[in-house]
Amino acid sequence: MTVSAEAYLAVVTETIGRVAAEQRRNVADAADLIAAALRADGVVHAFGTGHSEALAMEIAGRAGGLVPTNRIALRDLVLVGGDPADVLGPKLERDPAVAHRLYELAPIRPQDVFVLASNSGVNGAMVEFASIVKERGHGLVAITSAQHSARMTSRHPSGRKLADFADVVLDNGAPYGDATLPLPGGGAVGAVSSITAALLAQQIVAEVVARLVAAGERPPVYLSANITGGDEHNAELEARYAGRIRRGS
Repeated sequence: MTVSAEAYLAVVTETIGRVAAEQRRNVADAADLIAAALRADGVVHAFGTGHSEALAMEIAGRAGGLVPTNRIALRDLVLVGGDPADVLGPKLERDPAVAHRLYELAPIRPQDVFVLASNSGVNGAMVEFASIVKERGHGLVAITSAQHSARMTSRHPSGRKLADFADVVLDNGAPYGDATLPLPGGGAVGAVSSITAALLAQQIVAEVVARLVAAGERPPVYLSANITGGDEHNAELEARYAGRIRRGS
């Protein structure tokens, strides 16, 4: 396979089609879980580390998305918890203890639901966070790479992985190592997990909204802050969830 923009587009197009077809039932199940939580006055908390943080940004606080959403991030330790900035680092996501601190810092209520994203699904912080979420009785949707996770040994003391805790697991279709175009000297370029995870996130949101509309409810959906009236519309909806959703971090 050649390395080119056209080759990458072909791989992405094929992967998107495959993921959309194979995950249709799981998307519907995730939407059912989230819609039920919203009807119970719950909030959707989204958490991802590394590049999987992009998934959390697709779920929480963006135009066309659901208002009752909150993004959890490793930097909450600094921005909310007051820890020194040097606590942040590339291997922080491997520390299970971090999960307890993040959960404690988040504005969580019993009826809330979680969407957790990790391509490998094996790092300590994410696996421990998933275990806490289930111990506390929350619904949990996981987005991960089934192929990559299957080839990895868990970095969590329990030996378990993110998918082991989830009520619904969505496979983002990414290959082991994420990149798709092999190089002649070894290695590969052209990662796909961010693209397919974003697809799944938007499909879930669309299905949640479809369920609310079908029930005769008005979905709490963001307008772009960069259109006329967007700020006013969003502020009115956000006020319903004061203290439960964070924006700007």
